[in-house]
Amino acid sequence: MSFELTAEQRAIREAVREFGESEIRPIAKEYNEAERYPEELRQAAAELDLVAPHIPEAYGGAGMDWVSTVIVTEELWRADPGVGGSIAAADFGTGMILEYGDEWMREAWLPRVTGGETPIATCISEPAHGSNVAGMSTRAERDGDEYVINGDKMWITNGTVADVYIVMAKTSPEDGHAGITAFLTEADRDGIEASRITNKLGIHAQDTAEVRFDGLRVPAENVVGEVDRGFYQLMEFFAPARADVAGQATGVAQAALDAAVAYATEREQFDQPIAEFQAIRHKLAEMATDIEAARSLAYRAGAAIDAGDTDEATRLASMAKLFASEHAVDVTDEAIQVHGGAGYVDDHPVERHYRDARITKIYDGTSEIQKNIIAEQYL
Repeated sequence: MSFELTAEQRAIREAVREFGESEIRPIAKEYNEAERYPEELRQAAAELDLVAPHIPEAYGGAGMDWVSTVIVTEELWRADPGVGGSIAAADFGTGMILEYGDEWMREAWLPRVTGGETPIATCISEPAHGSNVAGMSTRAERDGDEYVINGDKMWITNGTVADVYIVMAKTSPEDGHAGITAFLTEADRDGIEASRITNKLGIHAQDTAEVRFDGLRVPAENVVGEVDRGFYQLMEFFAPARADVAGQATGVAQAALDAAVAYATEREQFDQPIAEFQAIRHKLAEMATDIEAARSLAYRAGAAIDAGDTDEATRLASMAKLFASEHAVDVTDEAIQVHGGAGYVDDHPVERHYRDARITKIYDGTSEIQKNIIAEQYL
């Protein structure tokens, strides 16, 4: 199956790449070392329609298709997974509001996200429940016109910097996955305590948090979609999320290849650039091939989402995430090898790329979960 980007999609790629090279790369190391969230850069990216670009123009977005959205994510991660990734992750939860939220929710929050005023956080994972979403312990009990939410959430992207959350909680605990509901809440309400996680292996500039809910009261009108349908609503967004992670992995792998090529052409051993040695050339060739295959799968997954082919989108998105994330770790590892000892220290970006790439094998469904999903399509 051939796949070719449109002129508009190529223009989007060039625009994001220019922004990444001029605005993100020069400060990426500084932000990652300081574990500083790039608030100002997120706002600057919003002015270029790079925050939540899939959101319709009516709510301040660019109305991009999913292939274009994957391209934006890929290029932001190519610039830097920590800083660029923070910009790409600012929309994590907008899909739920757009598809299932009431109009007042869309009007109140989507323009604030696309305009760079705030990111959004979606609270799903828990300290004891990651891949097993249905096993979550957080509870939401009805009390008159409100729900009272109690529980702990873990690994929450944007947890300490977002002004708004989507919270997944059980409203009918006895029904397992069929008893989960999505709630919208402002982050500054009483009963919410968010603390940033700072001992991560990579993506240091990205905000990741533990969020505790202790007697949080949310109006019943803040239910997103239907009561006890939250799990099913959430499942509809895993294909786009996984295609997006495939774009992330492709971007950081490309950054590592770029760095390896530059180093190999400059570094000399035995009176010649190391790029002249077959061993290095073969490494670069294999890295480039893996990246191109990952990119193809990511774009095909985006195209299936755009076509509304749910089964094909689910299959290709899981394949794309699995392949791209696994090979991103391989490619970044080989980039360090090309650099030799210089790649093991932070004088060069490849050690950071290696650490940053590793998360793509874990979140939005581990590689093992993706294999199960893929296998189900054939059995």
